[in-house]
Amino acid sequence: MKASEIKRGFVVEHEGKIYQVREVERSAPTARGGNVTFRFALYAIPGGQKYDLSLRAEDELKEVDLTRRQSTFSYKDGDAFVFMDAEDYTQYVLGPELVGDAAGYIADGLEGCYVQLIDEQPVALQLPPSVALTVIDTAPELKGATATKRPKPARLETGLEILVPDYIASGDRVLVSTATGEFAGRA
Repeated sequence: MKASEIKRGFVVEHEGKIYQVREVERSAPTARGGNVTFRFALYAIPGGQKYDLSLRAEDELKEVDLTRRQSTFSYKDGDAFVFMDAEDYTQYVLGPELVGDAAGYIADGLEGCYVQLIDEQPVALQLPPSVALTVIDTAPELKGATATKRPKPARLETGLEILVPDYIASGDRVLVSTATGEFAGRA
C-alpha cells in the first residue's frame, strides 16, 4: 500500500516490526505538490514504543490485518493473563510482556477489554477508558482538616498506587483512568 493511502488507525509492517499508525502528517515543499512526504507517528505492537517514520507518497508499506476481539479477564495463570472472548468464548493467554503496565488495571471480571490479534495470535491488549478497583490501603480521613483537600496515596487491589481525595477510605471502589493512571471518581 502506498504511503499516501495510509490513514490513522491502520496497522502496518515496517522492517519486520508491527506498528499502529497514530498520526499522519502530509507536507508538500512546493505549491505544485512535488516531492510530497508523509510523516507517521507509529506505535509498536506489542509494547507501544513510539517510532517516527517519513516516507515519500509513492513509498510502500505493508498493511497488516489486525483483529480486535472484545474480551473479559478470566484469571491469572502464573505470570500470564487469560482473557475470554465475549462472543465465542475463545481463551487468549497474554504473557506479561504483552500486558506490560496494563497489569495494574486488571482485576477479576474486568470487561470491555479488546485483545488484538494478528494471524489468530494475541499481540496486544486494549483496556477500557476507566476501570473500577477496590482501595485496600489508604490513610484514614483527617477530621477537621483545613479546607484545602490534598490527595493522599492509596494502594489498590491490583497493587497499583494512585492519589485519591481525602474522603476515600479503605474498602471503597474507585474509578481509575487507564490513560492517565489517575483517580476518576467513585465507582
